[in-house]
Amino acid sequence: MGGNRAATPRRSFIFSPGLKPEMFPKALACGTDIVCVELEDGIAPKDKEQARKHAMALFAEPRADDGVERIVRINCLRSAFGLADVQAVLDTDTPPPALMLPKVMTPDEVVWLDDLLTERGHATRLHIIIETNAGLEAVHDIARASQRTDALFFGGVDMAAELRCKNTWDNLLYARSRIVHAAAGAGLDVIDVPYLDLEDLDGMEREATLARDLGFSGKGSVHPRQIATLNKVFTPDVATIARARRIIDAFAEADTGLVVIDGKLIEKPVLRDMHRILAIADRVAG
Repeated sequence: MGGNRAATPRRSFIFSPGLKPEMFPKALACGTDIVCVELEDGIAPKDKEQARKHAMALFAEPRADDGVERIVRINCLRSAFGLADVQAVLDTDTPPPALMLPKVMTPDEVVWLDDLLTERGHATRLHIIIETNAGLEAVHDIARASQRTDALFFGGVDMAAELRCKNTWDNLLYARSRIVHAAAGAGLDVIDVPYLDLEDLDGMEREATLARDLGFSGKGSVHPRQIATLNKVFTPDVATIARARRIIDAFAEADTGLVVIDGKLIEKPVLRDMHRILAIADRVAG
């Protein structure tokens, strides 16, 4: 599924409230790889309509080529607010480049939205949050439900409530591992839940490192002060970047599905990760 997707750095992301469009430029300039305009949990029901209008207006003008990925988190597709969000996207000629879908439970939800976007002629990409028991159960099928999907996001707070467990790394390791497995199988990036304690940057760095080593591409933030640390954790070092270049060059010269680097056999499926490493290196250099 994911072999033809462009490699994109997704080391960090931050939400920007849809109700306060004046905060969007500040979020774009904070150093994060992804800015997600919030229409869901962070917006009170009485403010949903106004936030939706503000969010759609943000994309009416051409976007700067600043390397920051822009997403809008709509409401759950099984809710009236979510349906209104989708209708607003379908009604505009300048849709957001990507939508984040919360509380996804079945692949049918993703297919339904994909079909509507295709019918409208929108190229909007999809990012899917796995934060329910049903979503965790069906995550492999959800990950493969649409060619529009670029990443899975782990919603740890809601997942802990669903699983009736404490929100700790050890208690949620199975859920994280299952989502990483599904994302890797579909060739998607996978982003970990934000670390909520703003005063504990060391704790966030430790958890981000664990997430990276488990296979996550990046991690969310709740404040700009967390971004630099997250970017550092998920940025490959010089040796890793050099190795990625060697592997890509070796496959280009060999034109086969298998090469030998430093005495080790390397198969072609690793190429996507190598290209992602170089995309991050280019982002840092830029």
